[in-house]
Amino acid sequence: MINANLNSCLSFINSQAASTSSGVAVKQVRRAVTLSRQAGCGAVTVAEKLGNFLEDRVPSPEAKWTVFDRELMKKVLEDHHLPGFLDKVLSEDRVSFIHDCLADIFNVHPTANTMVKLVSETVLQLAEIGNVIIIGRGANIVTAKLPYVLHVRLVAQMEDRIERICKLHNKTPDQARYFCLEEDSARARYMKTYFNADIDDPLNYHMIINTSRVNCDLAARMIGETLLKMA
Repeated sequence: MINANLNSCLSFINSQAASTSSGVAVKQVRRAVTLSRQAGCGAVTVAEKLGNFLEDRVPSPEAKWTVFDRELMKKVLEDHHLPGFLDKVLSEDRVSFIHDCLADIFNVHPTANTMVKLVSETVLQLAEIGNVIIIGRGANIVTAKLPYVLHVRLVAQMEDRIERICKLHNKTPDQARYFCLEEDSARARYMKTYFNADIDDPLNYHMIINTSRVNCDLAARMIGETLLKMA
């Protein structure tokens, strides 16, 4: 099963670096997936199932499929020697607070634009390696020119999203609704502010899947089969 944690992500990167530096030419078709999502659509579940599907269909011991979600930010902070507390505030809805936090607490001044640039560079590097599923962060825009990357958006009915959020995060229905609305607005602002893109524009994606009508297993299989046919 795909392990969506920092150790798994770092192991993935190290294994790619090792295979590249070994001098042994490994013929491998590069593939990657970006997942944009409404809050509560089950994106992480779909991503993990997609990784497992691809592992089964095109097994490669040199390049395990890896999901990058929250772990992406941990890698960016580690790579650029930034304070770990930013992992809490540098979500897609709080990126504008970075400068003030750093200025007041650490007396360092990377702007929000700089941080988004660092994240985007990491997204692009991971996609260029391949065998990655990247959730959020405008990854579909960042990697738009890479022909081997499949861009998918997940949507769902609000009632279904509320139900999922209540189960996952132990929230009341009202709290879950508020969470979904806030997260959706924040992600839309992130895309508009830093990429001048409309997160809901269907032309930014190869596929849009409604997880109210398509369960996570089928969604993963649809994405995986489409990706394999692109190569």
